[in-house]
Amino acid sequence: MFFGLEFKDKKTVKELRKNQHLTAKELADKLKLDTVDILKIDDLRLKDITEPLRSKLTPILRGDYMDNMTWL
Repeated sequence: MFFGLEFKDKKTVKELRKNQHLTAKELADKLKLDTVDILKIDDLRLKDITEPLRSKLTPILRGDYMDNMTWL
């Protein structure tokens, strides 16, 4: 099976961001960008975003940053 193909296909950045329960400001803070930059790309599909930004967005929108959290 090809895992991850359904992740990029038809979902917008806003949908993926909402699935991770992130606001635009929180996502911008994680990426060290301005909130305005996130709001500009909110309606674009992930595969339509240029490569340098897409490679930064993908792990956060997939939830990979949650794998390294230590739970007490």
